[in-house]
Amino acid sequence: MMQLRSLKRATSKAAACAALAVCGWADGVDAFAADNAADAVAGVAAAPQCTVKRPSPLSFNHWQEDWSVLANPCVPREPFDALKYISPGSDPSTYLSLGATLRERFELNNTPLFGLGAARPDSYVIERAEVHADARIGQHVQAFFQLEDARPFGKDAVSPVDKNQLDIEQAFVAFVYGVGGGTFKARVGRQEMAFDLQRFVSVRDGPNVRQAFDALWADYEIDKWRFIGYMTQPVQNRDVTAFDDVSNRHLTFSGVRVERANTGPGDLSAYWSRYNRDNARFLDAAGTEHRDVFDVRYAGKVASFDWDAESMVQTGHVGKDTIGAWAFGLLGGYTLATVAGSPRFGLQVDGASGDRHPGDGRVETFNPLFPNGYYFTLAGYTGYSNLIHVKPSITFKVSPKLTLLTALGFQWRATTGDAIYGQGMAVVPGTAGKGTRWTGMYAQIRADWLVSPNVALALEAVHFEVGDSIRALGARNADYVGVEAKFGW
Repeated sequence: MMQLRSLKRATSKAAACAALAVCGWADGVDAFAADNAADAVAGVAAAPQCTVKRPSPLSFNHWQEDWSVLANPCVPREPFDALKYISPGSDPSTYLSLGATLRERFELNNTPLFGLGAARPDSYVIERAEVHADARIGQHVQAFFQLEDARPFGKDAVSPVDKNQLDIEQAFVAFVYGVGGGTFKARVGRQEMAFDLQRFVSVRDGPNVRQAFDALWADYEIDKWRFIGYMTQPVQNRDVTAFDDVSNRHLTFSGVRVERANTGPGDLSAYWSRYNRDNARFLDAAGTEHRDVFDVRYAGKVASFDWDAESMVQTGHVGKDTIGAWAFGLLGGYTLATVAGSPRFGLQVDGASGDRHPGDGRVETFNPLFPNGYYFTLAGYTGYSNLIHVKPSITFKVSPKLTLLTALGFQWRATTGDAIYGQGMAVVPGTAGKGTRWTGMYAQIRADWLVSPNVALALEAVHFEVGDSIRALGARNADYVGVEAKFGW
């Protein structure tokens, strides 16, 4: 099978994406959460005389793992490998693989929405348990099935992204075949999909419930090119009883995408999508939303410099009002590879439009579509609407298995005519049309520790200092702490 065409993702996440793309069924994911997976693969290399490596049990997408490597006797064996690779015959590419993932996270948030909403200070545990079965039939057919059970414990305000008792997370059939010198791939069924750094289309791994799509996906890869088409209905997590999730009849997301690797020093991609939503509501408009999305991204690496730049324009209408929105994101960094700890000095700059003139028949509030919940911080204080955001950072590799990030974030509104938004387009009450553009600043620290190939720990803390103009509305400084443990098999 062909490996993922974007193995040379020229961002700080390149190694992680390479680690995930071991079996050739990849769909263009560049995920912050993949960092630990890359370290896990590197840390469980086979014996020196064996060039074959085991997949990581902490990989971001288990359906991309290729456990046929266990047919090679040189690969070191671990407990329960008999369940990771169940082969009925002599063909190593025909097998069944079973696996499971458990994530537990304690969170403390003393001031949700800066104290201006109904939510009160809270501390709780969120838990996500997943089990999966991956069947491969020769080189061409894959059937993947995954269950998810996501629950909060002790959380006062439970949202749809916090809880989804036992249900089908993914269930699809995939097909791959060589055509005309390239490779054709297709998937049909319930599946997860993500683009690039997951700024706008993601699997939403940060919150407790991941985002799935009932979808038809097809792509063709040849030389440096990859052409993709997709038709989807995002899954609606209803959480009334077990196994009650359905396709959202009121929301569709479909489009086409093209990627070209090794375009100059980096990789180039672009896509168009149509986002249709019934009964959409914004501060200045309501009705059926038809949003055309145009996105371009270019990521690369030259010597010690790396970058990832993406821009998006949105047109269409909400009811009778016309949409005109935009957003951009830029990540850049310089790594001192020869210095102890390989420090990387990074800079993140983001912007997204807001509605400048309420009542003028134009909807300028940017819709972040399906954001990942990781991109800014886990705290949820910063959303990708009506935003100007600047974030310098330093990342240290304290040891091969321990990474430490420290950062400062500075945040403004693009316009005071619109509100301040948190993650999920949550409106900070009372901020629309009031105060100055300055929202505030925050300090972030995050540590990721790969304890073993099967266990990873993480700690994140965020302190947000609100600006004076929203403090006058009653807003307060906010603190968040998250402690996470993840087990994979």
